Amino acid sequence: MKKTIKNLAIVALVAFTTFSFTNIGGEKKEIKTDESKVVWKGYKVTGSHEGTIAIKSGSLTFDENKLVGGEFVIDMTTINSTDLQGEYKGKLDGHLKSDDFFGVEKHPTATLVFKKVTASGKNAYNVTGDLTIKGKTNPITFTISIYGNKATASLKVDRTKYGVEYNSTSFFENLKDKAIYDEFDLIADLEF
Repeated sequence: MKKTIKNLAIVALVAFTTFSFTNIGGEKKEIKTDESKVVWKGYKVTGSHEGTIAIKSGSLTFDENKLVGGEFVIDMTTINSTDLQGEYKGKLDGHLKSDDFFGVEKHPTATLVFKKVTASGKNAYNVTGDLTIKGKTNPITFTISIYGNKATASLKVDRTKYGVEYNSTSFFENLKDKAIYDEFDLIADLEF
């Protein structure tokens, strides 16, 4: 009986030690920020604007080649338009960085943390995550596709959930052609 208890204690100790040093969460693959790109596109009554924003850091987590997690930090100070030039580009870029929009002086980064990942096809996944912009966190769902060491994701973001209410018809009446739609798109092309 003593020998059985002693053997069970040894097995428990070995199991505890093994689990303590085993990465149960899977393999984390860092995003190559210089080779990755995030494009944004915002819409208004009279048209749209688009541009880029840089990834400060990020990673995707895999378990036996299946996506199980991810997290990203976006450098909000890099937001810029690519569809304008000169004075108009400068004005739009400055306005997007101001408190009317993303307030990058007070909120220089935004974050996305994957909370639930479900396979939806051979290389596709449905993701639910927590998106934080201007210090406000809300759940967001989107799709991501993985091909080798590349991934693409498309997100639709409701800016008003993050305190970005400038010229939103949800908050202001009679804007007419000055109205800016609440949702904007983010398209990410990632390399890891």
